Amino acid sequence: MGLRGPKPKRKEVTWSPDLAYGIGLMASDGCLSSDGRHLTFVSKDIDQIETLKKCFGVTAKIGSYAQGRSDPRTACYRVQWGDVVLYTFLLSIGLTPNKSLTLGVVCVSDTYFFDYLRGAIDGDGCFYSYFDPRWPSSFMFYLTIVSGSRAHIEWLRETARRLANVHGHVTSARRTPHIQQLKYAKAESLVLLNLLYKNPEAPCLKRKKLKIEVALRIVGKSLPTH
Repeated sequence: MGLRGPKPKRKEVTWSPDLAYGIGLMASDGCLSSDGRHLTFVSKDIDQIETLKKCFGVTAKIGSYAQGRSDPRTACYRVQWGDVVLYTFLLSIGLTPNKSLTLGVVCVSDTYFFDYLRGAIDGDGCFYSYFDPRWPSSFMFYLTIVSGSRAHIEWLRETARRLANVHGHVTSARRTPHIQQLKYAKAESLVLLNLLYKNPEAPCLKRKKLKIEVALRIVGKSLPTH
């Protein structure tokens, strides 16, 4: 039996759909420490952290804590790990420490853009639907993503427009004007959803995907299955 020891360190970062998805999550809810080595990701969904770990090949343990007062409803999960190679790679493509207000273009190729976007939406986006009372049997739904950086939102919007011919519109939050929201209505949402979930086995936030599937069934639509 061979001697046990530390696992070999990452030597390089290779693009893949899973990596792009993980970068999307990090760009939304992740943190690059100022020490040039450590990365942190926090989420209320432990499944999301498990998925992130698989995307990056992380073995660190997941911890939990309560935000603010010790209220179980504010419980979050957290994973932190050291990886100089991945950290340096993320810096090289546009992520930075304290990125929430400064994030701009992320250097991800067109091949992996929708994997990145799915991660960003799973981190800082939402999907919601409702019956519009103004029109009988009118079921509406929207796909949105928010960011503290207008430059990042505009990059997402322009790239999606170029690759999928969807335009969306950008608004500022009423209570927090520095927060930008990119929103796609029903028809354009359908276009994007088919690209975001083109591979049924791709990593995603399962509860969000299920919510989308339920809404699409109401209008006789479905996500790709193969």
